[in-house]
Amino acid sequence: MDALPGRAAAALARVDVPWSVRWDELASVVAELSALVRGGPGARVVARELAEVLVGATQGGAQRAALAGLVDRVLDLHAVACAGEPAVDGRELAAWLLWLQTGFAEPPEVRLAAYASALGEDGLERYRAEAVARFERLPVIGFGETGRYDRERWALLRVMEELAEHTGDVDLQVLVLSRDLSSGWHYLQVATVLRDAGRSAEAVAWVERGLVATGGRGAATRLVDLGVDECLRAGWVRRAVGLRRRAFLAHPTWESYARLRAVASASGAWPSVREEVLGQVAWGADDVLRQVVEAESAAVSGGPVPEWLRRLRAELELRERSER
Repeated sequence: MDALPGRAAAALARVDVPWSVRWDELASVVAELSALVRGGPGARVVARELAEVLVGATQGGAQRAALAGLVDRVLDLHAVACAGEPAVDGRELAAWLLWLQTGFAEPPEVRLAAYASALGEDGLERYRAEAVARFERLPVIGFGETGRYDRERWALLRVMEELAEHTGDVDLQVLVLSRDLSSGWHYLQVATVLRDAGRSAEAVAWVERGLVATGGRGAATRLVDLGVDECLRAGWVRRAVGLRRRAFLAHPTWESYARLRAVASASGAWPSVREEVLGQVAWGADDVLRQVVEAESAAVSGGPVPEWLRRLRAELELRERSER
């Protein structure tokens, strides 16, 4: 072991002296590493060994918070040292960075942007391939399930989130989010990422998957709103009507009826859609139907009452008499 990592290890081992004394020694070691990095090539191996010593010391120790700050500083210096040495093996560096982030109970956070030049295309490809392969082996947390976030899952989640942010890759973002589908809000997150990326077809597909999973509960309203907006933006009017129709039948309310009417009316399909959906809820949603009758009657006040509205009004009156 080089002198600086050796000094750090020795200071950490001196449990017989006050922490303040050991801290001063560790801070001195990091300061000397900084000077070594500024001095030119040759500091990469020293920085790497020192990072390993400090990361190992943070595991469950009483001073782990203070040591974590030193680890961040040493990793920054290591990244600078790697960037300054042209002979760095990007693929080997990628393997080390992944090991550092997943091989400990309390791993450090690595900023890939700092290592970008040293990793190069080959190193980043190796990093991505290995991270994705390991992450894809994690089980998907299904709707209504309680996920088990063990050490490996947390570590790989952090790695993938950083990788997705660094690359700006939408597919990576979707992969990260779709490993936890325990609620409708998770489906909404995936659909939102795809919508923001301009991938409307995939966004709407995730909306539909979310509605099936949730059965119209939880985030269903937000899911439908997003899906309808994207359908209308893409010109898929019938699909938008279908989403509103599903929402109304899942939870018949005046609000969902009005939203369905607005979309279907714009497409010219409202009369047939209205007959279908009102027929399906006629025996289970008296309050909603009464609101529909009152609102639709008000809309034609002073004018001829449509046949469908007369029939619906008569049905409600008959039902009210039978309940007395």
